[in-house]
Amino acid sequence: MTCHSQVRMVDHAANHLVFYLVQGMEVGITMVIKNSNGSLALSVLHCGCYVKDLVISLDGGASWFYQGFINAFEDHIKAAVEKAIPENIIEGAGKLDSFLQGLPRTVSLDDVAALNMTFVNDPHYGNSSIEFDINGLITSAVAKTTNNLQKHPHLSLSCGGASKMLSLSLDEDVFNSALDVYFKAGSMHWVVDKVPDQSLLNTASWKFIIPRLYWNYPNDDMLLNISMASSPVIKITSEKIGATINADMIIDVIDGKQTVPVACISVVVSASGVVETSGNKVYGRVGLDDFSLALKWSKIGNIYMSLIQGVIRVFLNTVCMPYLNSRLGNGFVLPVVHGFTLQDVYILTSAERLTLCSDVIFTNASSLASLAFL
Repeated sequence: MTCHSQVRMVDHAANHLVFYLVQGMEVGITMVIKNSNGSLALSVLHCGCYVKDLVISLDGGASWFYQGFINAFEDHIKAAVEKAIPENIIEGAGKLDSFLQGLPRTVSLDDVAALNMTFVNDPHYGNSSIEFDINGLITSAVAKTTNNLQKHPHLSLSCGGASKMLSLSLDEDVFNSALDVYFKAGSMHWVVDKVPDQSLLNTASWKFIIPRLYWNYPNDDMLLNISMASSPVIKITSEKIGATINADMIIDVIDGKQTVPVACISVVVSASGVVETSGNKVYGRVGLDDFSLALKWSKIGNIYMSLIQGVIRVFLNTVCMPYLNSRLGNGFVLPVVHGFTLQDVYILTSAERLTLCSDVIFTNASSLASLAFL
């Protein structure tokens, strides 16, 4: 870096005009950012400053007297400048290093889940870009985050030829880790007591399909107690984003003041959907592809799955899918630096990966000015 500068100062007390003229100043700095135990560490390898010419001239007053001293110490002043500039750069780099070391290792998403923000791999530099790889998996909000220091190959991120400021790649493991955390926390449980056709939650509607249900509990209301049998699984391909949901649906009969479980049906649902974004959040929307039913146990005799399949299909499309979409509508927070937001996002899918390509804009410039290293 080479620069030329001139500064004019006025000393009112002595009635002096002071001119500083710096010509051909070159500043060179070599820095490196590496992964250090899951954090980023910045260090200065080389830093130097060379000033070709430094001219200080005085005008007015007793300048003729002081100018001689200035000229005599010109080389010393130039050396002091060449020393001071690298020292200030190194000091600033130290503040930036402290800031990077202090970046949070987890970001809380809610009371259940947190995003693991520990870094893996060293940054990867391109001709006009820099790539950071973070763990990115969702963990329990109450569990201590452990560093995943395993080296992973750098991915070749592509935005389909478009020029975007940010490419963010999310592996399907990120989504599956989130589902696993919520499953283990017992959050995937749902009691259905309202449906569009409320008569379906009364035993009288089933007397010809499941006779023993009506005989044992005539004209009683029912509940559907739905819980996940295992964590749902997300699969991303270049064609679509698919999900497999394995749930147990227990039929409860309200017999007076008692709630009696009478049967349990295993429901395996195949669904596919799309991903949308708004600001720094990713939202999902799914639709039913197919499903299968199996009777796990029954206190009301055999239940023929072929007889109830049509009703279950309507139930999945009109109750379960809208409910699932309402939960997905809460969104997933993307790991974007505070003070920035995404703009003009578009989404690409490939084998096991979801890539978001976006420009980045300021949302709160004042928050950036308050950073310690600025």
